[in-house]
Amino acid sequence: MKTQEVAVLIDRAESRFELEIEGKLSFISYIPKDDRTLIFIHTEVHPNLQAKGVGAQLIKGAFEYVDTYNLKVIPACSFVATYIRRHPEYNRLVSPAYL
Repeated sequence: MKTQEVAVLIDRAESRFELEIEGKLSFISYIPKDDRTLIFIHTEVHPNLQAKGVGAQLIKGAFEYVDTYNLKVIPACSFVATYIRRHPEYNRLVSPAYL
């Protein structure tokens, strides 16, 4: 069962991108490396939402934000790094410092 599309929000106070579905929170934590680069350090999908495409939806929403604000990412989180390997169209968002 696929979940409905819901907007990914950024919570700067918590340094994370958040996605709430069915009252359950999933998120990607980040650390700012500098003014133009975010290090994605951890992805957590609520256990009740795993294997439903929520992780991919969360990453896509975070990447939309990164792209909109002309930022770059360093995928220190293995989930994000694997997603990028499987979706090379997002390589353009990866910081040259990571390559």
